[in-house]
Order: sequence, then structure tokens, then C-alpha cells
Amino acid sequence: MFKSISLKSTATKVLKSTATKALKSTAYKALIAAPANGANFKEYNQYDAMGLAALIKAGDISAKEALQAAIHQANTLNPKLNAIIHRFDERAFNAIQNGLPEGPFSGVPYLLKDLGFMFADEPIKFGSRSINIVPTKDSELVKRMRAAGLNTFGKTNTPELGLIITTEPKSFGPTHNPFKKGYSTGGSSGGSAAAVSAGIVPMAGAGDGGGSIRFPAAWCGVFGLKPSRGRNPQGPTWGDGWEGAIADHVITRSVRDSAAMLDATAGREVGAPYVIAPNSSTSFLEAAQRAPKPLKIALMRDPLFPNTQVEKDVSKVFEQTAKQLEAMGHSVEYAQPDIDINMMWRDFFTVVSAHTAFKIDYLTEHYGKEQIAELEPQTLNVAMIGKSLTAIDLLQAKHGWHKVQYQTGLLLEKYDMILSPTVPTTAVKLGVLPPSRFDEMLLATTGIVDKRVNVGKLIYHSSLIEKLSYPVLSKMAFTTLGNITGLPAMSVPLGMSKKGLPIGMQFIGQMNDEATLLSLAGEFERAGLFTDPVF
Repeated sequence: MFKSISLKSTATKVLKSTATKALKSTAYKALIAAPANGANFKEYNQYDAMGLAALIKAGDISAKEALQAAIHQANTLNPKLNAIIHRFDERAFNAIQNGLPEGPFSGVPYLLKDLGFMFADEPIKFGSRSINIVPTKDSELVKRMRAAGLNTFGKTNTPELGLIITTEPKSFGPTHNPFKKGYSTGGSSGGSAAAVSAGIVPMAGAGDGGGSIRFPAAWCGVFGLKPSRGRNPQGPTWGDGWEGAIADHVITRSVRDSAAMLDATAGREVGAPYVIAPNSSTSFLEAAQRAPKPLKIALMRDPLFPNTQVEKDVSKVFEQTAKQLEAMGHSVEYAQPDIDINMMWRDFFTVVSAHTAFKIDYLTEHYGKEQIAELEPQTLNVAMIGKSLTAIDLLQAKHGWHKVQYQTGLLLEKYDMILSPTVPTTAVKLGVLPPSRFDEMLLATTGIVDKRVNVGKLIYHSSLIEKLSYPVLSKMAFTTLGNITGLPAMSVPLGMSKKGLPIGMQFIGQMNDEATLLSLAGEFERAGLFTDPVF
């Protein structure tokens, strides 16, 4: 299958070594293969969501059998992973009995992240010990996901308010990486990534405000696409999460599932602050199944956060991916957007702090003080800083975002997309990224002092905020660019470390051009270059 590709330079060896893997690997073939003589549901985890939907539509299995298989997987694996924090199995069986909508994923078992996705009559806790809201209506994105035929039976673990990029909330405890127990899944969509990676479900709901789809996808060895700003709905309650930084979608094992889901959910929403151009005449699914044109790709090697080091294993996969791109017929060269990285992270922190303060005030006003009674110290501290900021502070940060958007746009005038590592490191041990007990005591103390003296602004300009935020923001040194700019970006599982931990590579595309990203991801997948699943 590689005879038509012009192999050149050292990329020849890279692609030849992976070509053998592609011929031997059954992972991709199993995902897309049509069933023959019925399905043995011990093989449930060998199918992606579209594969399961095809089995159900053909009558080889029933939606009930698919759900039973997913529940068996959850019962077996979740005690080790702690990926799912709320289940409603009976409701899912009743949904089958009452008739699921006809759509591309009819009957496929599904999980939703317990942050942002409002699922009517089921509690949403935002990863918190005290927040407990039961919405009466679906959010618009959930409504579209349900219309696609998905059968949701649970909610996945997430850090409180999605403020940290590891899934270790005090409310539900840590989620373990399926590849290595005791290691982080990343966050904030860590529960969803773990559930998909382990084979509980082929696809799960996820959201991304600073890398929260791509980050856990990279650390759990699965595929994660953050759509363009405004591509998927955010409402009706919220229209503009984190000044447009947040985008919701899914984490998947196959590229085609992500593409087909985007076809099902994308489109204008009443009252939405952003309206973007619809996809071209072809669907995202069609784009994922065709080879891209020869692309010109910028290699962004340097992290966009001060004093951040990239691990050797991650750098090695980055360089290898560049060679593979050349072997596939694409051109690559090193190039970086001209960005003031010292201001970039502070502007990002400003926006997140302001929105966290607003969210806590909103919860208090609409649902009562009991909702915020047991928020974690770091959440309260971020909110305290947010309250100390002025409207001018927020607008200055947004102006800084514009500079980042402009400089990145100038770079993408010359290139079709940008390649970088998704995360500078592989997964770290649980307990490394959350604040230490000492830090939490310090955070709690500032909260007490703030009741008498407004110290939020002082902390904001002090070295303390840099010290406390560095472990988290440095891990987001590549992903945050996609959120600030609103550009579509994806993490593709393309490597493993010597310790057996997955490594993802990030591709940032042109605005509104998810199609080209999906085409390239599909090309990698068909070549057998995706990381093998953990099961």
C-alpha cells in the first residue's frame, strides 16, 4: 500500500518499520470490519462506535446486548480506574425499550463528562464535593448527541470546575491511567479518556478549555479533536465559556467516530456568540476517509510557557512524526509564532480567574450557598483572584489574546497546519500536579486574610501565583494556543515512552478547517501508526 508514496531521506526507515506494523496490526481492521456470521460480544471492545452501530443496524447484536457489554466492562474495569462517577444503567435500558432515535450511533453505549454536559434529570457535580445540580433540560450539545442515537448510561470523573489538568478531585478521588496504575490520565476530561482507552466505551463526551480534550487523549493513547470556536454549541445556559476558549466534543479511539460525531453536532445555535462557516460540500466523515493533499506543516518545537523542558521521549516522537510526514509526501520546516510567552500565560490565567469568580457567584445566586460550601482551596483562591481583577484587567488580557491570534494567523498564512507535542511530558504520577498540603494551607490562609484585606491583586502580581500555577500551566505549554486562538486542534496517538506510557502529537489547523486535520489523522490511522490500545 506504500508503493505510490515517494520515500526520501531517513524517513524511509521510519515508514518501512511502521508499514510492517500496519500489515500485522488488526486494531484498525477490527474497528471498521463488517461483522460476519454474527458477533461474539467478548469482542465488544474491538469495535469503534460506528462499528457497533453497524452491528446493531444489521441485527447481528441488539442495542441491549451492546449496553450489557459496556456495563460488564464498566463493572470489571472501573473499580481499578475510577473513570465513571455516576451510573444510571436502568435508565439506559429503559431508553432502549422506549426506542432510541435513528442516527449514526443508534444503540451505542456512551458516557458524558460530568462538567458542562447537562443531561436532564441526572445530577451534575462539576467535580465538586458540594455542587449538586439536577438540570431539567438537556444542553444543546447533549440534545444533538442523543439525537444521533447514543445511549448514555453514566458520567465520567473530572477535576473541580475543570481548573487543573489532572483528574484528581477531592470529591471522587483520582482516575488512574489505563496504561499504568498510579499515573495521571490528564484532565479535565480524564475520566472520559480513561473509559475510552480501557475499552469501556468507544467514545465519550469531553470538553477543552486549555487542552482538556487533547491533554488526556495524549496521556491515555486515544484520539482527541478540539473543534473550532463556535463549531459545536455551548448553550443555552452558557454561550461563551472562558471567553471562547472552551470547546466541547468527544474523545474516541477511531478518527471516523470523531468525524461522524462532528457531522451530527456541528451547526448554528440560537443565541450563540459565534457563527462560523459550515463545512464544505463533503462531510467531516468523508474527509476523514480520504487522503489529504500534500501539506506544508510548521514544526513548533519550543514550548509556549517559560522554562518548560520537553522530555527526550516526547522530542523523539516529535522528530519521528516530522519524518513520517515527509515520507507521506508532506513538507515540514521549523517555525514558531512570534508570541510574548510571558504575557500569554498571565493573560490566560486572568481570563480563567475572572470566569471562575463569575461561575461561583452564579452558582450561589441561582442554587444557594450550599453549592460552594466545600470547594477546594485552589478553586476558591482562583475565584478570589478573579474577584480582585477589574474589567480593564480582563480587557487587557483579551487584547493580549488578540495579539496571539494575529501572530498565529500570520504563521498559518504560510502553512496548512502546525505540529507540536501535545504535552511536554508523558503522564506523571498521581499527586504530582495538585497542590501539596502545604500549598493548600497557604491557599486557605490567603482566603482568610482576604476577608479583611483584599490581597487578591497582590497575589496576582506576586511570585506565589507563578509558583502555584507552574506545574499545571507548564504542562499546557503547547495546547493552550488552540484555545486562545479558537483554532481547531487534535492530539494523535503516535508514540510510546520507554516506560510504556503513550505520547500524543498535536496538530493545529486553519480556522474552520477540521476537515484537513481529520484527513491527516485518518492517513496516520490507516498506515497503522496509532498507538495500540491498552486491552
